[in-house]
Amino acid sequence: MKVAQEINTSRHLNSLTLARHTQLLEILEISQLMDSCVRNGYYEEALELSSYVQRLEKKLSNIPIIQNIVDVVQSSTQLMLSQLLQQLRSAIQLPACLRVIGYLRRLDLFSESELRIKFLQARDTWLQSVLASISSDDPYYHITKTIETSRVHLFDIVTQYRAIFSDDDPILSMENEDSPIYGNLFHCWILQKVQQFLKTLENDLKGGVGNRLDSLLGQCMYFGLSFSRVGADFRGLLPPLFHAAALKSFNTEVLNATNRFNKAMKSYSPQPVPSTVTSTTMSTMTTKPDELNPPIELLQHPPLAAFINSILSAFNNLRHCAPISLASPVTDSVCSALKTIIQSTCAFHRAEAAALNETERSSFANFCQVLGKKVIPYMEECLEAFFPSSVLTNLCGGSFLATDMRLDVDTLLVLLEPVMPQDSTQEKEKPPCHDNEAKTREDDRIKDQEDSESKEGSPLNEEPNEKVNEKLPDSEQRTQDLTQVEAVLR
Repeated sequence: MKVAQEINTSRHLNSLTLARHTQLLEILEISQLMDSCVRNGYYEEALELSSYVQRLEKKLSNIPIIQNIVDVVQSSTQLMLSQLLQQLRSAIQLPACLRVIGYLRRLDLFSESELRIKFLQARDTWLQSVLASISSDDPYYHITKTIETSRVHLFDIVTQYRAIFSDDDPILSMENEDSPIYGNLFHCWILQKVQQFLKTLENDLKGGVGNRLDSLLGQCMYFGLSFSRVGADFRGLLPPLFHAAALKSFNTEVLNATNRFNKAMKSYSPQPVPSTVTSTTMSTMTTKPDELNPPIELLQHPPLAAFINSILSAFNNLRHCAPISLASPVTDSVCSALKTIIQSTCAFHRAEAAALNETERSSFANFCQVLGKKVIPYMEECLEAFFPSSVLTNLCGGSFLATDMRLDVDTLLVLLEPVMPQDSTQEKEKPPCHDNEAKTREDDRIKDQEDSESKEGSPLNEEPNEKVNEKLPDSEQRTQDLTQVEAVLR
C-alpha cells in the first residue's frame, strides 16, 4: 500500500512536470538566454530577464536551482554593466549615451551621484586616450592638435552631460550636502580639464614653437571663447603663459647673438673698409621716412653687424606676440647684451692694443665709436618703436618709465669710455679757440699802437715813448708769428 502511494505521488509529480514542462524549460534556460542577450547587445531583453529573475528570487529563494539561476544571471548582469561602461569609454554620440545611461539607471546599481561620476570618469578616460594618441615630437603640432581635440570633444561631453542629466544647475544636491566630495561635481571636472590643458600648453611652450606664438595665441583664445558658452572662459589665464614663452624665446636669441659676438671678437682683426663700399651701399639703399634702418657704418665692422642682425631678428620674432608687460624685461635683456659686448670690446682692447699697428688702431677706434655713437642709440630707437613711451605712459603712468623701461644709455657709455677715442666734436672746437685768442692778441696790439701814437705827441712822456719804441719790434715779431699760426691752422 505504501509503495502504491509513492508510485501514485511520483506519477502525479511527473504528470505535473509534463504539464508545466514549457514553463520549467523557460526558467531553466533563463541563464543561457541572459548570456546570449548580453553578448549580442540585446540589453532591453536582458534587463527584462534580470527583473524576472529578481521576482523569482523573492518568491522561490529556498529552491537551490532557482538560486543557481539567480547567480548566473547576476554574473551576466555584471558583464552587461562592463559592456555599457565600455561604450561610454568610446566615441559615442548623444543618442547612444542616452540609451546607455537609461540602461544603467534600470540596472539600479548606482545612485544618481554615482551615475554622474561614472559617466564623467568613462568619458574622461576616452578623452585622455584620444589626447595620448597625438604625436608629441613637434611641440607646435602637439599643442595645436590638443587644442582642436579638446575644444571639439570637451564641448561634446559637456553637451552630453547636460542633455542626460537635464538639470541646468551643475551643482548637485546630494543627500550629504555637507561633504565637499559631492558638491560642484561637474564644475570641478571642468576646472580639472582646463588646468590639464593649461599644463600641456605650458609644457609645449617650453619645448619651443618657433615664431608662431601669434597663431597659437589666436587658437587658444578661440578655445577659451568657445568654453565661455559653458561658463568656463579661461582666456584670462593665457597671458602669463605666452608672456613667459615670448620672453624666453627673445632672451635665447639675444644670448645666442651675444655668444656669437664674443666668439667673433676672439678672432677679430680690425681691418679698414674702403669708403667706396659704404658710399656704394648708401647710393643703392632706398629708405622711407618711417623706416628704422640700422646704421650704414656697421658694414665696416662685421661683429657689430652680425650682432645687430641677430637682435633685429629677435625683435621681428617678438613683434607677432609682444604684450606691453614685456617692455621692462626686454629692455633689461637688451641692456645686458650691450653691457656684455662692451665688456668683450674692452677685453679685446686690453689684450690686443699693444700688438695693433696704426691703421688697426684707427679702425678699432672707429669700431668703438660706432658702438657708442651708433649701435647704442639705434637700440634705444628700436625699443622706443617697439614700446612707445606714450603707450607706456597711458597704460602705466608715473615718472618711473623713464628709468625702469628705457635703455640706460649713460651707463653704457661710461662702461665704454676706456676704449672710446677722444670726442671728435671737442677736437673740432679747439681751432676756433686758437683763432679767438689770436684775434684778441691782435686787438691788443692795435690798441697798444694807438696808445703809443697818442703818447708820442705829448712832450711830457718821452721816456715812456722811448720804451714803447723799443718794444715795437717785439710786437711786430709777435704779429708775424701769429699770422703764421693762423695760416697753419687754416
